[in-house]
This record gives sequence, C-alpha cells and structure tokens, in this order.
Amino acid sequence: MSAGQQGHPWARPQPRPPKPGDELWIDREASVQFARQRFIFRVISVCPKPTYQGWAWLTGYQLDERGSAVDKREIFVRLAGLRAVPQPA
Repeated sequence: MSAGQQGHPWARPQPRPPKPGDELWIDREASVQFARQRFIFRVISVCPKPTYQGWAWLTGYQLDERGSAVDKREIFVRLAGLRAVPQPA
C-alpha cells in the first residue's frame, strides 16, 4: 500500500493559496479568530514567506454586503478553510 493510500498527512495534497482578485468567505473554518465573524474578503496578495504548513498570510479588503471595500486587512488563515464566493454567471 502506498503512503497516500494509508492516509498519512504528509502524503495528502495541500490546498493551493488563493490568487489576487479571489473573493473568499472568511469564518471559523478559516481560523478560530473568526469564530464570531463571517465576511467576504478580496485578496490583494499572498505573503510568499513560509509559515506553518497549510496556513498563509493574506492581504486584502473586507467587503460589505454590496461588495464595496470597507477595511484593508492582513489575516492569517488555514487554506483548507477558505471557500470561494460564487460569482454570478
């Protein structure tokens, strides 16, 4: 049996970091620091410096319900907890 079939964490593919322009839901799935918050975040950049595996520093804008930027933020998130905001067709 290969390592991937045994389910070793080091054998699992890691989620990819988002790209600038991506809009993401940020909530408790992204990090416990957002356990009582839920907002849309538009990515400006992803810090290229290494951090904990599966985590990343993102710089971007917190958006309001109309999609307008209300705050520029830098957030530390778990990549597996990020969900893309569906874009209208």
